Amino acid sequence: MSAGNSLNTVAGQRAFLGLSHTPLLGVAPLAPQTEADLMGALARAREEVLRWVPDRVVLVAPDHYNGFFNELMPPFCIGTEADSVGDYTMPTGKLNVDEATALACADFLLDEGFDPAVSRRMKVDHGFVQPLQLLWDGFETPPVIPLFMNAVAPPVIPRVRRCRQLGEALGRFLGQLSGRTLLIGSGGLSHEPPVPTMDHPDPAVRERITLRSDLTEEVRLRKMHAAAAAGQALETGDPSIKPLNPAWDRQWMDTLESGDLGALDGLAETAIAEEAGRSAHESKTWLIARAALPAHVRGSSFRHYQPINALIAGFGVMFVDGALGMPGPAVGPDGKSD
Repeated sequence: MSAGNSLNTVAGQRAFLGLSHTPLLGVAPLAPQTEADLMGALARAREEVLRWVPDRVVLVAPDHYNGFFNELMPPFCIGTEADSVGDYTMPTGKLNVDEATALACADFLLDEGFDPAVSRRMKVDHGFVQPLQLLWDGFETPPVIPLFMNAVAPPVIPRVRRCRQLGEALGRFLGQLSGRTLLIGSGGLSHEPPVPTMDHPDPAVRERITLRSDLTEEVRLRKMHAAAAAGQALETGDPSIKPLNPAWDRQWMDTLESGDLGALDGLAETAIAEEAGRSAHESKTWLIARAALPAHVRGSSFRHYQPINALIAGFGVMFVDGALGMPGPAVGPDGKSD
């Protein structure tokens, strides 16, 4: 998977993988057919990625108050080094970050009129780690450029139009590099797990999501149990848990597949949370990553979607090979269209 791979003779080739994540994967029990469909889709995504043989990965993902806190919350941040905090069932360890390319990317984006923060010691959680686990079984991956996007802490959740513009600028940077770049958007689609906000009535909770701190084992277990309980409540139809919105999810995927990304610019920020849940802002990671592909690219070579209440996830997967220009029809893991 090095830059000298004989397959990668054309500079600037890019592919996009949109991939939902959920900390309850492997924790919450699923119905057999639901689990089989999901595992089949994840296996197909891995197959597509490994067949494509990326030389590097740009991983766009959020955080869930494990690495970034309200004491200083940037809309975007590029990491030159990244360590997994090991939340839920994720392993701890260092991501294989390409420091030089990460810094060059930050420099390019600044010249393009963006102002990303840069972290020399980024801490990342399951939003970053789970895709690497699913695709490469850990941290032995191609070189990674981690790009954090705030999706939980208003008011500095980046707007849709800015995410599209950032992705387009990112694509201009990657187009100058040799070899192949896989852009992963990790997160979404519709869901509203129990992530606290600054409106929480308990001052201790507000303090925990404000001041930077490492998770204690007690807090880790409490978060896992709360998420699992919310998933079970959603599964049983508890009206106190915001339901998933498959129609919203499919429309989002349709638009990204069409390549008409500017159509999302008019989407009201409040409507995202109202219609798809507060954490649906994570779906913008897909937009950033997808917008980095050449503008003429349409379609997808693989697409899968299923709403899974027990995982609190409108779970989507989409792979687009930007080198093909006009990929074939979207298909699910059973060979049928989504």
